[in-house]
Amino acid sequence: MPIRTAHPQKGRWWGALVALLVALVLTPAAPAGFALAAGSGETGLRFEAPGTFVMYNADEGAKAENGAFVLPVAVVPGNTGPARNIKVVVDASGLAGVARVDKGSGNNCTGGGWVWTCEYGTLDNDGESMPPFTLHGVDGTEPGDSGTVTYTASADNTASVTGTTRMIVGGPTLYGPEEPGKMTGVKPGKPASLTPRFSNPSRFSTQRGIALRITAQGGLVLTARPRNCSYNPTFTDAWCTFPAKAAPRTAYRTSSPLTFTAAPEELTGTLEYSWSSDPRRPAELTVRGTGAPLTLTRTPEGGIHDGTGTVTVVETTVQADYAAVTGTVRGRVGDTVSVPLGVRGLGPGRPADERGRFEVVPPEGTTVTSIPYTFEDTDGKWACARPKKPGGAFVCDLDSDVLWPGDDGTTSVVFRFRIDRQVPGAHGTVRTYNPYDRTPGNDTARIPLEASPAPPYRAVVRPAVLIPAVLAAVAAAAAGVAHRRRRRAVAVPGSSADGERSGS
Repeated sequence: MPIRTAHPQKGRWWGALVALLVALVLTPAAPAGFALAAGSGETGLRFEAPGTFVMYNADEGAKAENGAFVLPVAVVPGNTGPARNIKVVVDASGLAGVARVDKGSGNNCTGGGWVWTCEYGTLDNDGESMPPFTLHGVDGTEPGDSGTVTYTASADNTASVTGTTRMIVGGPTLYGPEEPGKMTGVKPGKPASLTPRFSNPSRFSTQRGIALRITAQGGLVLTARPRNCSYNPTFTDAWCTFPAKAAPRTAYRTSSPLTFTAAPEELTGTLEYSWSSDPRRPAELTVRGTGAPLTLTRTPEGGIHDGTGTVTVVETTVQADYAAVTGTVRGRVGDTVSVPLGVRGLGPGRPADERGRFEVVPPEGTTVTSIPYTFEDTDGKWACARPKKPGGAFVCDLDSDVLWPGDDGTTSVVFRFRIDRQVPGAHGTVRTYNPYDRTPGNDTARIPLEASPAPPYRAVVRPAVLIPAVLAAVAAAAAGVAHRRRRRAVAVPGSSADGERSGS
């Protein structure tokens, strides 16, 4: 029996069909808020919107406003061409009774009522996000009330895709202390602690539990590691959840403090925490604690009504010692000399935000003619603020863009001094300031004046001598010219003088 061979074109068709069927079987189902279509095979679109979104807290009611809902649309990775003229139509009619919508903050979305259309343009292997509208709350809603928003993306060269997001009314707003706190005397490497607290002044309870977010900055590291908390790998960001329900009009604190340490040479740091009745963990916090769980303890409300984010400033025992950098004004009367003045940072800490300043009072008998600087290719004459009154100090702000410390921690600028006269024993001062300097003995230094007499030629050309001499010379020259003119007039025949003589 003869062996039959497949036609080459049919073989290629059959192989492509098998590959397509395998791909369809192995492709996972898209999660909520995610849609995909390949259209012509050249390109495809997908939504990356969240499956659920908390619109506002129930206690806010009609006062609530939220413009944070955005619709990310992306081109499917690996596609060979762009998606052209993308449009997204958003239908928010499912929110009737739980929210209102009006124009969003972007300029590419138009519409009215419940339906809005956003123009995304052409995307080439990337994505774009737009806020289709602004959400507003309504009175009378309860925590957990919800509705659904539907959206459809289309383009000239690909099939349409559709997605949905469930929009939820959140639980009550939880408040922390509004006034920023302050902790001083924290020793680097030694444990310090903070006890977060909050109140629930609303008429709702936290049905879904409670969450605490705490962030450490400025070299602070969270050292308490309860197992109901999740952290980032550097332990500077934490998310702790509590199953307890906060009753209406009650206040709570953590049952034990949260501990932290400060890094060596750090001057200051901040701890910021906030509470939420939406206990969904941020995706980036993946490291679970291993210690005993943190719990909540009920406390008197204590007037906690207004702060949704509480900041505590932490000051360590580290200092930033400044020493004044000085020089001598040396030269002859009439000279203009350059003297670098400034500050040297001796550490161990180095201020980052409040670097302080230094002030310069010139020696008697001198005048500061300029403090030149160059910044971004621009030459300036005054790097420091000039005094408002004679004899005052020039103030050099170390937070200024034109002053910056060198590798050795020294910040200096050249002062141009004109020596006007000799003043025996005269000196100016340079004085440094910063809020973390606890060694005042080296903050001030003298600026001595060593003035020599002017050379003889300079005495002649000084204005006080030169101007009268010039005036006298001019007067003498004018007198000589007048005298010569009179003599020539007498010597010329036929002059009026001769005529008078002949007629006499």
